[in-house]
Amino acid sequence: MLIVHGDVHSQCVFIMALQILVTDDDLQIQNLIKDYLELEGYSVILASDGEKALSLAQKYHPHLLISDIKMPHKDGYKLVKDLRKLPEFRLLPVIFLTQQDTIEAKIHGYQAGCDVYLAKPFEPMELAAIVRHLLERSQVIQAERLFPESHRSPPPQSLDNNSSHTCVSLTNREKEVLDLIIKGYSNIQIAQELYLSPKTIEKYVANLLKKTDSQNRTELVTFAFKNNLTHT
Repeated sequence: MLIVHGDVHSQCVFIMALQILVTDDDLQIQNLIKDYLELEGYSVILASDGEKALSLAQKYHPHLLISDIKMPHKDGYKLVKDLRKLPEFRLLPVIFLTQQDTIEAKIHGYQAGCDVYLAKPFEPMELAAIVRHLLERSQVIQAERLFPESHRSPPPQSLDNNSSHTCVSLTNREKEVLDLIIKGYSNIQIAQELYLSPKTIEKYVANLLKKTDSQNRTELVTFAFKNNLTHT
């Protein structure tokens, strides 16, 4: 868990790190990955077999999975296939980290649904770079899914000449983000409050600025009060 000191009410803001589920029956490999990724700022959950990993994934909803293939009870292939059957894990980034380095094993891994196939022994720095890349890509994909309307035409202006307000259509999540902006929350604090990533919040804020034709947060807040967009 990362701790960031906020300026709102002089309180500390606690930000949950992105969670990574590591599944391997080798405890040394588990701890090596855990120690290195925690130094990179991630939160790591450990499992020693596929059955336990599936249970932990459904409980904690990790942002990425690193899995061995040959494990007791449920191997990596079956684990990923079972996860991919669940809607919430269809886009989960998956890294196979294994000693099985044949072409056939790699093909089977990609067919099962992994994104990257990395052979043991491995370089922790390379693994961390792959993790970072997959998580960044995942955040972009999730943000695009959250904002399909950003590719549409801008909302129409009010045609009522007697009204000084502009018609702006906001989603419920955009309204939540806007209310927290008005309260003075930073993007990191909003992410903590709404249990989203800071990058996703950046996308929401950018969308709000675009919809309201604002150049910065000050103009956005002024626009919100002028047009009765706030619920605070």
